[in-house]
Amino acid sequence: MNAAISRRRFLASGSALVVSFTLSSALRAQDGAKLPGSLEKAPLLDSWIGVAGDGKITVFTGKAELGQGIRTALCQVAAEELGVPFERITLVTADTARTPDEGYTAGSNSMKDSGTAILNAAAQARELLVGEAAKKWSVAPSSLAVRDGAVVASDGRRMEYRELVAGQALHVRASAQSVRAKTRNVIGKPIARVDIPGKVTGGVAYVQDLRLPNMVHARVVRPPQHGAKLVSLDTAAAERMPGVLKVVRDGSYVAVIATREFEAVRAARALLDRAKWDGGKLPPSDIYPHLMSLATQDTLILDRQSTNLAQAQLEAVYRRPYQLHGAIGPSCAVGLFEGGKLTVWSHTQGVYPLRGAIAEMLGMERENVRCIHMEGSGCYGHNGADDAGADAALLARALPGRPVRVQWMREEEHSWEPFGPAMVTRARASLDGGRISGWEFDVWSNTHSTRPGKAGELGPASLLAKPFPPSPPRPIPQPEGGGDRNAIPSYAIPRAKVTHHFIPEMPLRVSALRALGAYMNVFSIESFMDELAARAKTDPVEFRLRHVEDPRAADVIRAAAKRFGWDRFARARGHGRGFAFARYKNLAAYCAIAMEVEVIRESGEIRVGRVAAAVDSGEAVNPDGLRNQVEGGIVQSISWTMLESVTWDARRITSRDWGRYPILRFAHVPASVEVDVIDRPGAPFLGTGEASQGPAAAALANAVADATGIRIREIPFDPPRVRAALETR
Repeated sequence: MNAAISRRRFLASGSALVVSFTLSSALRAQDGAKLPGSLEKAPLLDSWIGVAGDGKITVFTGKAELGQGIRTALCQVAAEELGVPFERITLVTADTARTPDEGYTAGSNSMKDSGTAILNAAAQARELLVGEAAKKWSVAPSSLAVRDGAVVASDGRRMEYRELVAGQALHVRASAQSVRAKTRNVIGKPIARVDIPGKVTGGVAYVQDLRLPNMVHARVVRPPQHGAKLVSLDTAAAERMPGVLKVVRDGSYVAVIATREFEAVRAARALLDRAKWDGGKLPPSDIYPHLMSLATQDTLILDRQSTNLAQAQLEAVYRRPYQLHGAIGPSCAVGLFEGGKLTVWSHTQGVYPLRGAIAEMLGMERENVRCIHMEGSGCYGHNGADDAGADAALLARALPGRPVRVQWMREEEHSWEPFGPAMVTRARASLDGGRISGWEFDVWSNTHSTRPGKAGELGPASLLAKPFPPSPPRPIPQPEGGGDRNAIPSYAIPRAKVTHHFIPEMPLRVSALRALGAYMNVFSIESFMDELAARAKTDPVEFRLRHVEDPRAADVIRAAAKRFGWDRFARARGHGRGFAFARYKNLAAYCAIAMEVEVIRESGEIRVGRVAAAVDSGEAVNPDGLRNQVEGGIVQSISWTMLESVTWDARRITSRDWGRYPILRFAHVPASVEVDVIDRPGAPFLGTGEASQGPAAAALANAVADATGIRIREIPFDPPRVRAALETR
């Protein structure tokens, strides 16, 4: 499929590229070695790099820009390896008609997967072009250099890439090994992000901004809660309203399409007033006992000389509620159905999986469905984007020939997006001579991914007259894990046991929220590490260094402590300092965070003052981009940890707006966030976007404990909970 896309793409663009290898002959060149990054999925070089006859250089990625800055970083990688100025690179992101299938943009894997693929594809393309020039000039390739998109000989002769590509096809299979550029002129530089100007100036930066000719607008009428069925609906009043083009009903799925947006809003409200629903059930509001009462599938994910810790010196239980993605812009998508083909513009994090799910839902061939990624206004994880894409697909089919824009409302986003799962963890440990001698950790959690791939994972598909049942929930296997992500501590402990208690039954619909289970597990483990350090009468930073063997882990711990001024911290009433560390997924970026907070005893309010962090994610392509990601993760985690919790009653989700689901406001953002980036040129990309959430939560908890002497083990640390904890002291 990628080869077919590649040939079609260049023929359509009028490229001078000559495809001299057929797919079968290209694949016969396999040497059996595993290809780096996503090259393993899409091994042809022209799936990633295109040089057109007019000299334009295009780079293709199956990953989506979500605000993490990968458009900039991937262009830097390509520019460095191709030896061209950064400005000459055009990047095309996730589009099922143009780009490789890289699955989901998730798990901080964009640079590890796509960045590695593009780096190697660009390096090999450069070597192929140099080799072609060497043949033409009858010189050794080693005597040639690349400069500004051209191959240059020592005698001054110069040949542009566009001249070489006509005789040297890039439609060849990649090799497992690449010769990297000797320069570092673009990689490692803090180049300004290319996605920011459009967002600042108000252009078409997000799918919410997209306006197509002859476009119409739609709104969906949702049930009061999941599982409810539509008993009756009177559509007559809505159908007579100005601008209404069509009322769509398929089973319990109800929507209205109108000429103008507010006409669709008014008609949807009229339909809601005349709809009667039955069924559906919400869990008890005290969710933790309910979760612990459900059947589990237990997996021992670590068993290191474990024994029963009957004599554990310390034990603690931690709790995390259901939480929202809290996208500032509610989900949106645009669909167009014409000529038997469907196009959907969506802020999905996986265009190919969404295409497959939509095709199944509509009974269409995948080749007749195209999904194009556009950025959405906020989200890391599986929010309502894919469901909105399904809405757009259903309604575009109901009104062929006109683009249909579906915009969710705030109450829809907060009630119907998949939530981040509630979790419970328990830690037990024993000490011997100031070191941890035994460790047990248990985590109870639902799945952390119900992303589409099949129609049953699309919310609208469950409401149709012939509904698509969701796939059975499954855990994400180690080493990355889902609910058990980062449940294995990053420390050298002689006897340790970690058990994942997977809960298949889902009281509420859940899926991936940034960092998945790592946020809760690192919060728990690093809170417990501080509790153990106190029991051992040891400084928390020293206690961690005592238990790390990986020198890169020790480097980030020391760097964060130094940046914060850990040893020089001046104590004041109500102020405290906290520290935390983790290596994300135990195989990605290393991150350590130190934080200062002030706790206002009278109100229970927490104010975060200073934050200092250090991160090591391998080679730093754009150090400023890495800092952006760590800073953003810290701020988001502070909001989760201090404020955020989904609430409900017997009838519906009640946290349906910002008043009942508060998030961090600008006035409460930390006064100072400093991030040290430890750059390791030549080292593999490790991924950064989800490395700071867990350590930030734990550093906050540890700082609050230091400031008050009270250990709070249940998120969120909102004022009522903090006041209650202080009153019990």
